[in-house]
Amino acid sequence: MEETKIALFKGKKIRKTFFNKEWWFSVVDVVEVLTDSADANDYWYKMKIRVKDEEKIELSTICRQLKLLAPDGKMRETDCADTEGIFRLIQSIPSPKAEPFKRWLAKVGYERVQEIENPELATKRTRMLYKLKGYPDSWIEKRMRGIAIREELTDEWQKRGAQNQRDYEILTAEISKASFGLTPSAYKKVKGLKRENLRDHMDDFELIFSMLGERATTEIHRNEDSQGLPKLKSDANAGGEIAGGARRALEKKLGRPVISRNNFLPRSRKRKLLSK
Repeated sequence: MEETKIALFKGKKIRKTFFNKEWWFSVVDVVEVLTDSADANDYWYKMKIRVKDEEKIELSTICRQLKLLAPDGKMRETDCADTEGIFRLIQSIPSPKAEPFKRWLAKVGYERVQEIENPELATKRTRMLYKLKGYPDSWIEKRMRGIAIREELTDEWQKRGAQNQRDYEILTAEISKASFGLTPSAYKKVKGLKRENLRDHMDDFELIFSMLGERATTEIHRNEDSQGLPKLKSDANAGGEIAGGARRALEKKLGRPVISRNNFLPRSRKRKLLSK
């Protein structure tokens, strides 16, 4: 599963995404940082041609198309390379900035290696980020548990035939529809969200039912040794229905819906939403 973020190198933004348990960086962003080119896309296009002619190497083979947030605010397929791939690209870019960039890249990679060897470091960093944003401890505990359950599920999807980001989106939407009657995109509209992470804006019950749907789906996959997207999708619906049934039972008892418009947006954003 992908998680997109922005890294900074001397004030310049470099988009990156966490995919298959490692960081992948936007090639165009790296090219722009190292070359100060007025048109990094054009530089990258010509660079591929030059390297192919001179070195008989297809640079595209070390890249992968992954979705990153584009300047227009939409998630778009973008040429990305992992740390090893970026080091290879740097060899073909004559730039005095190459050495400090290599050190920066090595630091980013080293931090990730530390987290792989000691996953508790990644957990501590995530907890601290939520704490700094003002989330209560009880919410943070549920969110962290939800992250672990989600990672366990996506690992199963990868092993059982989900091949790309679109497959993950389809399966996630299936669980969400069965659990809440809403796709994630529709759910975000209910909460007035744009690019924000939906689960960072769920309350306790919403997180609990999200966890139940995903944990149930994981167990169904394992119990039935499911393989291939159609079967995974069927399981996702079944797992979501378990959470959906529990949600509806609770709503009947409480006399109110579990799905909430509440979010953790800054007050300025909330005022704007209320004024619409």
